[in-house]
Amino acid sequence: MQPVERAEYEGVDYAWVMQTTFVVTILVGAPVAALLSTLVTLETWGARAAFAVQVGAPIWFVTAVAVALYARRTEAGDGGGESGDVDGDAETADSDDEPDDTDDADEPATSEPEADDLSDDTSTETGRDN
Repeated sequence: MQPVERAEYEGVDYAWVMQTTFVVTILVGAPVAALLSTLVTLETWGARAAFAVQVGAPIWFVTAVAVALYARRTEAGDGGGESGDVDGDAETADSDDEPDDTDDADEPATSEPEADDLSDDTSTETGRDN
């Protein structure tokens, strides 16, 4: 199986910021909008939709700015690194850049090519004619 390519970026992980903004806005913003809706009379669906946009947009904006500032300040959501590693070193734990020699432990280490790698013309390599 081919290893999954991963990119290491410096700075804020904006995908994390967007996902966290979405979740926090749903968890915090929806109850706030529901509580504020009890203070106003919303008789039509149009009035309800307009209220949801008028209250929801500022809640979403404030949440997004707060999450982005938090991510910039604490380097949250950076996909790992020194401070967020549970197992110590994420570079060596997930890296497949170097060959894994543990799979070939039963085979002897040789520098000779295998039989199907040899060409038909071996006379130049061995000095003998076939």
